Amino acid sequence: MTRHERDIGEILETLDVIAWDGPVLTNMSGSPVDALEDGKVLYLPRLGFGLSAGETRFLSPAMADAAAKNVSYHPPSDALKHALGSAEDLAAMKAMLRRYHEHALALVRLLLPQYADSLEIGRTSFRPAEIAGRRLSAKRDDTRLHVDAFPSAPTGGKRILRVFTNVNPDGKGRDWRLGERFEEVALAFSGKLPPYSRARARFLNTIGATKAFRTAYDHTMLNIHDRMKADDEYQRAAEQNAFSFPPGSTWIVYTDRVSHAAMAGQHLFEQTFYLPVKAMADPARAPLRILERVMGRALA
Repeated sequence: MTRHERDIGEILETLDVIAWDGPVLTNMSGSPVDALEDGKVLYLPRLGFGLSAGETRFLSPAMADAAAKNVSYHPPSDALKHALGSAEDLAAMKAMLRRYHEHALALVRLLLPQYADSLEIGRTSFRPAEIAGRRLSAKRDDTRLHVDAFPSAPTGGKRILRVFTNVNPDGKGRDWRLGERFEEVALAFSGKLPPYSRARARFLNTIGATKAFRTAYDHTMLNIHDRMKADDEYQRAAEQNAFSFPPGSTWIVYTDRVSHAAMAGQHLFEQTFYLPVKAMADPARAPLRILERVMGRALA
């Protein structure tokens, strides 16, 4: 099979934003919400996240637990995980991640005001380790094309909206592959999945293996995620575009709909939000609804 690419303009929508609270300059024919819900990536090439002189010491893999590789912060509980260092270091890292969370939330409210009252706050992460060269199983290897689904954190169909910012101090981009449309992913993989079991979902939730009940939608998305990553021929031949997000840039994407793979890069901030399907401008464009149409049955 021959790998095909789309015009990058069909995937990326560029906005000129230089401050987290605006203003926003764009030649878009539609709104940022419409572009995101249609499966595009909002690309803000001039929006960086500044580190103080004291924070640049955190640009080292040694600041994160080697098993996790990322430092994680949960804004609602103010909890920091997987960070290493002195008490002073930990307090400073928490303040840095809290500031990124506040910036990302302000940006999403600016660009996507329709979502403001319905957003649910997920984790904030700082990723100081290099992606390329890791030895991981296919399921855990994010250099392989996938759509996001979390084994222990079912969403029940809620959208996964993520904000990323590259803060690499050495000029290195965050290299991604951007894959085919979600409709094509659903058609390719949804007919090859094991049957869903409500009893198993209840058991997993009861023993604490999942943080919420795994619905038929969660089961479907998790299996699509795993099978995409495991399929070597699909990884080689699927329609995909390479794009490198340079230092000092930010991008926003529904990672449950946009097929993506992070190939290389070091030093990244990320903020996750969740959005109920009913809060979308067009709920018919949610992966939940697309899969239901493809599979011919309700999944939530």
